[in-house]
Amino acid sequence: MCVEINIKQGEAVMLFSIIIPCYNEEKNIPLLLSRFSEVIKERQDIEVLLVDNGSTDNSAEVLNRLIGEYSFARKVTVEVNQGYGYGILSGLAQAKGDFLGWTHADMQTDPLDVVKAVDIIKKNKCKKNIYVKGKRRGRSLFDLVFTWGMGVFETLYLGEKLSDINAQPNMFSRSFYEKWIDPPYDFSLDLYAFYLARKKHCRLIRFDVFFPKRIHGESKWNTGFKSKLKFIKRTLDFSVSLKNRIKSNKGDNEV
Repeated sequence: MCVEINIKQGEAVMLFSIIIPCYNEEKNIPLLLSRFSEVIKERQDIEVLLVDNGSTDNSAEVLNRLIGEYSFARKVTVEVNQGYGYGILSGLAQAKGDFLGWTHADMQTDPLDVVKAVDIIKKNKCKKNIYVKGKRRGRSLFDLVFTWGMGVFETLYLGEKLSDINAQPNMFSRSFYEKWIDPPYDFSLDLYAFYLARKKHCRLIRFDVFFPKRIHGESKWNTGFKSKLKFIKRTLDFSVSLKNRIKSNKGDNEV
């Protein structure tokens, strides 16, 4: 269970690590850090790892300039972009937390949602089998239908109830993360982690998150109907691969 400890006495503290992959987010990074500062306040139980995920704009320079102003933040560098999932995995590999997770850098997911996820875990006594995930509100009808369709397909195909798969944030125990085997480097990481949480019978807790339009920049994948088709193809390809792995592996580490 969670134990509240006074850091000033030099003792350990239950720590929560949130990973944020940043690919060409130079305009959003200052907003992101400022908003995290507002919602974290004086808390010392949350660390934020911003991953410069092989950006080609000035994201690296902005991070280098600002990161030292925020005691809760650390920078992780990926020299060459290898995918959204790879950026998250690079951050997770350097995280110090007892509970880990990720969210997006585009300011469509409020950093306050991370704090809410942390407090949900604490309210549930930091049990290791908890998986906390947002549930998006305020989206367009087209996006709702698209998300619903993908959820129905994955549920039927993989045999586990999956809905709003790409909702943020995601947060879970380190022990759950340590069971991962060969996770994907692309956007399928959301599906992989969510599916594995279901497969391992984690206690899933969803909470509403508001999903506004981007303030700066463009989505790295959701740029129109063609981009959605590409996303569907990549997801289906991974789903087939995942199901094949399930069939060929037995025991606790099934994927």
